[in-house]
Amino acid sequence: MLCVRIATPSRDTVTVEKHVARLTASAILWSFMLSFSVVVLGYGVLWFFFAPDTFDWHAIATLATWMMTVFIQRAEHRDTQALHAKLDHLLDRIDAADGKMARIDQMQPEEIEELREKHISG
Repeated sequence: MLCVRIATPSRDTVTVEKHVARLTASAILWSFMLSFSVVVLGYGVLWFFFAPDTFDWHAIATLATWMMTVFIQRAEHRDTQALHAKLDHLLDRIDAADGKMARIDQMQPEEIEELREKHISG
């Protein structure tokens, strides 16, 4: 009889991987926010020096709008990721009972509607 032993990562390894992933994600976020802030601030400074006659409250509002756009997109991205994580969690729980739900994103819209009708009716 052939015995195969499958190596699974230890709990410490998984914890370290989670910390590294979280640290990397935080570093990417902060570097993006910092770089975008520098770009907007640099654009504002250059605008002020090269076209001071057009730099008024409208220009400040334009720069503020750009910054707000980034903050809103970040919040929207966070909300979308949270929603997907929740759906993935639910699909993992449902997958044991019905394997079709795990691959629902690969189906055609008509098939998805049909599947929803089956789950609603019974």
